[in-house]
Amino acid sequence: MSVVIRLARAGTKKRPVYHVVVADSRFPRDGRFIERLGHFNPLLPKDNEARLKLDLDKVKAWLAKGAQPSDRVLRFLDAAGIAKRPARSNPEKAVPRKERKAAEAKA
Repeated sequence: MSVVIRLARAGTKKRPVYHVVVADSRFPRDGRFIERLGHFNPLLPKDNEARLKLDLDKVKAWLAKGAQPSDRVLRFLDAAGIAKRPARSNPEKAVPRKERKAAEAKA
């Protein structure tokens, strides 16, 4: 059983609120979950402390049990200092195609 920490959407149309939940990866996004760890309201300003509420003790316990956080949850945990998010690098995507061909011709 693969356990993940992810967001489950709640709220109304055009007014999303997300619950941070622990769920089996086979369960639907908004369906069954094992435990609720907090909530996230993306409509609040970034400096508002009510934007994200997490029970950090429960999160640490689930990470110790082997739960894998989703990309967005990993961002939250990195900001909280619990888990380190690996740096991503794809420099080839940022360079326009013409410049890539010119660089290859010079090399």
